[in-house]
Amino acid sequence: MKLHTLKPATGATKSTKRLGRGQGSGKGGTSTKGHKGQQAVSGYNERPAFEGGQMPIQRRIPKFGFKNINRVAYKVVNLDVIQQLLEQYPGSEVNHEFLASHGIISGSKSLIKVLGRGEITVKAEVKLNKFSQSARQAIEAAGGTATEV
Repeated sequence: MKLHTLKPATGATKSTKRLGRGQGSGKGGTSTKGHKGQQAVSGYNERPAFEGGQMPIQRRIPKFGFKNINRVAYKVVNLDVIQQLLEQYPGSEVNHEFLASHGIISGSKSLIKVLGRGEITVKAEVKLNKFSQSARQAIEAAGGTATEV
């Protein structure tokens, strides 16, 4: 077998429809576009979600809900994740840079809330944006500090 002898499997490729190439082709004349109208002329470009003049779905369905522009979104980190990281990298201060460098969060600008899933046994200094009550109690019970920054 040589590279110049390779070809696709039978039936794997189809030739494109050649429109407007004379009456004998079966696709001549109006070239399957019908008679007259916006969609028959050259240069026509159908916009996304165009339904042929029928009222489009985004206008048929009523509007609902809203986006709260004052919403503050926190990324969540649980105690079991912090425990696992501190076992691998002991004596570290847990902050945005520490979590970002170990792939827990992307970028060091996101707001982070620590939640109380799992347990923490390592004494740790945790400096993040927000703590749930159970997470704060668990960190302080292990001898660490939970500081909001």
